[in-house]
Amino acid sequence: MLKTAFQRYINNYKGFSREIWILAIITFINRAGTMVLPFLTKYLKEDLLFSYEEVGWIMVCFGFGSMLGSWLGGKLSDKIGFYKVMVFSLFSSGILFFILQFITSFWGLCFSVFLIMSIADMFRPAMFVSLGVYAKPENRTRALTLVRLAVNLGFAAGPALGGLIIMGIGYKGLFWTDSVTCITAILIFALLVKEKKKVDQKSSTHEESLEVTSVFKDKIFWLFQFVCFLTAVLFFQIFTTLPLYHHEKFGLTEFQSGLLLSLNGLIIFFLEMPVVSFFERKQISKLKIILWGSLFMAISFYLLLITGWAGILIFSIIFVTFGEMFIFPFSNSFALSRAPKGHEGRYMALFTMSFSLAHITSSKTGMETISQFGYQTNWFLMGTLGILAVISCIRLLYLLRIENN
Repeated sequence: MLKTAFQRYINNYKGFSREIWILAIITFINRAGTMVLPFLTKYLKEDLLFSYEEVGWIMVCFGFGSMLGSWLGGKLSDKIGFYKVMVFSLFSSGILFFILQFITSFWGLCFSVFLIMSIADMFRPAMFVSLGVYAKPENRTRALTLVRLAVNLGFAAGPALGGLIIMGIGYKGLFWTDSVTCITAILIFALLVKEKKKVDQKSSTHEESLEVTSVFKDKIFWLFQFVCFLTAVLFFQIFTTLPLYHHEKFGLTEFQSGLLLSLNGLIIFFLEMPVVSFFERKQISKLKIILWGSLFMAISFYLLLITGWAGILIFSIIFVTFGEMFIFPFSNSFALSRAPKGHEGRYMALFTMSFSLAHITSSKTGMETISQFGYQTNWFLMGTLGILAVISCIRLLYLLRIENN
């Protein structure tokens, strides 16, 4: 019985091309190596002695650089090809992360962080386009899920390794490590993966009708972007307001708060691929799955309105994790499926930009709401944004039904 269950689990990881596995490996190396980012605010505040306001402005430059990079990456992927964009982005950002350690002035860091993120985040839309080329249409969502698992594993390993490096040789070691891993990852990619041109695929029934239509006229895509933005705002609360709430309301230590976040990572690692495979086999509408994910996220924040029991934090994390599992793999896949041939890059650029904008909005909105009205108001606001995402998904399903008739 146990052997059968294990075999079924392993089968979820079969059927991928060699290129997809290499993409997953370099994504893991890159994300595990990107250990400057989790410690950036700490480095700016404690090592360079900037004020909270100055750190805030540098992080705003970080967010806007990320948005510009996402847009450029998508635009250039359509113009010159995803392969060149990926190689340029990782190699250049590897060099720039090394140089960043020597810049210590406020304005210098504002410009440098903006420039680095503009180049580093060109990688994301290009990588999404590459998955559309190297993955078979029938396992594209699973391929996106595999890369997401690599990202999650990288993010899990990176901060732990980063903490050890800081204790051992200081913050400078982070910049060296980040630089080396970026360049190592892209050298592996360039040596093992050959450039492949996009081929004509009819991955969705509406492609031909949208082929000459601008992305800015695709109303369904823009409403979908709104859903992605809302759910990402909710998700990023995990890394901004929730750890503070754990400590201030329930007195949890950093280790205990870290265990709660680790629960999120463990559930994702063990269950996301089987869940995605199950939904794909049943051929359930991607938007219906995203709708349920939005509802789960809304519930996770409404649960935090219960303040008398610390155990509610576990249930909240479980709901937000299942929401994440239902939303993000299928939103990636849905965005890619909306793109007409030759326009994949700009669609995925706008898709990734919604997450960059959510990153900026989430922390600022959450912190301001807590400062002015308290944690409970923030949780109610976040839950209500989740319900708004659910309503938007219902509207999307209606619009898609009209489009397909």
